[in-house]
Parts: sequence; C-alpha cells; structure tokens
Amino acid sequence: MQAAGYKIIPVNPQIAEALGEKSYRSLLEVPEKIDLVDVFRRPEYVDEIVEQAIQLKIPAIWLQEDVINERAAEKARKAGIFVVMDRCVLKEHRARFG
Repeated sequence: MQAAGYKIIPVNPQIAEALGEKSYRSLLEVPEKIDLVDVFRRPEYVDEIVEQAIQLKIPAIWLQEDVINERAAEKARKAGIFVVMDRCVLKEHRARFG
C-alpha cells in the first residue's frame, strides 16, 4: 500500500519500526490523524483496538482476512465507524485500481 502512495504508521508494542516508519505502542500514541486502522491481529485483540478507534474518532477499521470479531465490529458501527471484516485491503485495492 505504501507503493500506491498510502502512508502506513505501524502500531505494535514489540517493534521500534516497520516499513521505514516509527512504530507506536497503541493507536493512542500516534501523533497524526488516522483515517483507517488496518488490523492484522488475532480476533481477540480487536476489542481493544475498537475502543481506541472510538476514543480517537477514527472513521474506518479494516479487519484483514480471518480477523473476525462480530461483537467488536458491531460496537464500532454503533459508534459511527465504517467496518470491513475478513477482507484483504491490498487485494481489494488491486481489484479496483490494478
């Protein structure tokens, strides 16, 4: 997605950087406006991510393939967050834009 011009800000408490970008321990530490949270974590961790996204008023959450948490997705939707679940953002982008 970086090659397509998107800025990726990694959020992972176990690494200092990824993809040439500084990594943050949580969404709450990211100093920039976040347009989309792309989740690659196991489903049991999605609840906390949704809580942070609601707090930050992030407009969209994308849960990658096999990341399915209906309860968290519904909570996000009720908070006005657009949710995509169990789909790969890169595959979708390629299908749409080549």
